[in-house]
Amino acid sequence: MENCKEVATPIATGCYLDADETGISVEQTEYRGFIGSFLYLTTSRPYIMLSMFLCARYQSNPKESHFSASKRIMKYLKGTTEVGLWYLSEVLLNLVSYNDSDFVSCKG
Repeated sequence: MENCKEVATPIATGCYLDADETGISVEQTEYRGFIGSFLYLTTSRPYIMLSMFLCARYQSNPKESHFSASKRIMKYLKGTTEVGLWYLSEVLLNLVSYNDSDFVSCKG
């Protein structure tokens, strides 16, 4: 993943992950490692949570389509190393957040 092409979004706009019963299975341990890394990163990058949770649904039976979606998150993170939340102990934190969620296209 060090030499991968960076992408602008953590998940493709037309990407709908489902159980993919006919897809090729991938190694659960490696897939769960990806998901665990993303879960750790959500403390400083909360905007990857939706993409990460969409991929985390399929940890018990991951397929190539799920692994490709998780790799896309990695490609996005590679291109956004300067973005994230920094928690400094000596500064009083006053966080204001805005969110524009679109749950219309949600399948589940």
